Amino acid sequence: MTNYSARKVSASDPAEALWNCKAGFIGIFVASALVNILYLTGSFFMLEVYDRVLPSRSIPTLIALCLLALLLYAFQGAFEMVRGRMLVRIAGALDEAMSARIYRAVVQAPLKLRTQGDGLQALRDFDQVRSFLSGSGPAAFFDLPWLPFYIGICFLFHPLIGIVAVVGSIILIALTFLTNRGTEGPSKRASEAGNQRNAFAQASQRNAEVMQAMGMMGRMSQLWEQRNDAYRGHNRTTSDVGNGYGALSKVFRMALQSAVLATGAVLVIEGMASPGIIIAGSILTARALAPVELAIGNWRGFVSCRQSWQRLKDLLQALPERDAPMLLAAPKEKLSAENLAGGPPGAQRLTFAEVNFTISAGTALGVIGPSASGKSSLARALIGIWPSFRGAVRLDGAALDQWDSDNLGRSIGYLPQDVELFAGTVAQNIARFIENASPDAIVSAARAARVHNLILKLPNGYETEIGEGGTALSAGQRQRLALARALYDEPFLVVLDEPNSNLDAEGERALSEAIMSVRARGGIVIVIAHRPSALAAANMVLMMNEGRMQAFGPKDEILAQILRKESQQPQIAKTASLKIVSEGQDSAS
Repeated sequence: MTNYSARKVSASDPAEALWNCKAGFIGIFVASALVNILYLTGSFFMLEVYDRVLPSRSIPTLIALCLLALLLYAFQGAFEMVRGRMLVRIAGALDEAMSARIYRAVVQAPLKLRTQGDGLQALRDFDQVRSFLSGSGPAAFFDLPWLPFYIGICFLFHPLIGIVAVVGSIILIALTFLTNRGTEGPSKRASEAGNQRNAFAQASQRNAEVMQAMGMMGRMSQLWEQRNDAYRGHNRTTSDVGNGYGALSKVFRMALQSAVLATGAVLVIEGMASPGIIIAGSILTARALAPVELAIGNWRGFVSCRQSWQRLKDLLQALPERDAPMLLAAPKEKLSAENLAGGPPGAQRLTFAEVNFTISAGTALGVIGPSASGKSSLARALIGIWPSFRGAVRLDGAALDQWDSDNLGRSIGYLPQDVELFAGTVAQNIARFIENASPDAIVSAARAARVHNLILKLPNGYETEIGEGGTALSAGQRQRLALARALYDEPFLVVLDEPNSNLDAEGERALSEAIMSVRARGGIVIVIAHRPSALAAANMVLMMNEGRMQAFGPKDEILAQILRKESQQPQIAKTASLKIVSEGQDSAS
């Protein structure tokens, strides 16, 4: 077996990843403090021009003030740029720390949880969080704490100006609260409707041939319109509420600025303040309330980010990562199921129960039974991709949860009913995309699956690009290529679920030879079968019916039992059953 290094460990949850960036957030806080202090430049410049330059008519003083203001503006721009870049770096650090963890959660979710939609919501949520962090929203929230600082300076100009600023702040904060209340519900419903729409579009794409051939395009288009209308409606409501409060806050801030000008004018007329107070107070009040307005403008993104953050936390908590257990030697002796019961992930519904058997190295077990009898569910539980609600599956005496999944996976080969290949070359798919995989091991797996000559006939042999999902290959070629992948690196346990569903006579012979080769080298093969020809190389049979194990033992003995039971059925069913059993016996011989 090939030796592989352990995978890189990343942060376990988004909060931990952000906490690791605390130095960056401290830097952003310092930059925000400097930026907000430098924002006073415009107010004090106008104050000095009106109160010092105009009365004295001093051009040198004006030039000096202009040069000083330009220097301060340059520093302000530099700190703004630094703050923006730091936010982008923090978003990048979050992505670097969490991307692998999120990917594993997306892959594991269908195996452990009941998922809805297209299963990619976690990736979209993570993109939403990362985009918000690198945008203008966080900067507004870092500026909000400086609101009392600006209002305090307004009070220093004159208490009346400070009072006007306080009233305006209270009204804008109330608008922020209303924006949150108004957008939270519609934003959540828009997200859910978007997930349903995307899932429907992907299902339609997967079934494009069926829709076209059977004239379903018109009706499916109507169903798409219904889902799209729901998404558009919720999205429109969210936008209307957010834009409405944003426009209201903008207009109010402009009106408040005029109110401050009017207040300053009254104070100047009454001789209670200098003329510079009018302009300086107006600019300062506008700057004090600008973060509130910016926060309202970014509130929709903040609400979406918060909802995405919560969904990510819930998903990662539901799929905790555990420390890798102690490495065990590769299994090579036996497989046992002990009072095993299981079913689909996320559903407390048993699809099979009370399964007990033990098979040793060199055995090929055929699992037979009518449709919906629990065969495929059992196969998934035996290799740990579906949960076991009761009992245990053991390899060489060790339960599956005592193995590290990556290490155990090298001792397992799996061919599912629905064959899925990845975009890449034939060699990459056979080698399970292992970097620097041995060419000898790849060719050996292809020969074991009796697909080597078929691969050599492809345009570029083992380097042929098969396209997304293996679209460049026929269904039979994909199935035989997936069989080679299952046999790569000579795994101890090979589970084949309906492996001959797309095979011709030549392919079935190759399948039987592959099963015999696994038995000959001391492996175990489990074959889920409807067609008797798949049992040709099996020496043991397990029969399932209605989720229960009905019989287990040597193939000839179990098929003979079935034959005796079927002899008591009505003649029509008896004839059909006899044909199936006799075909199984003929293929075995």
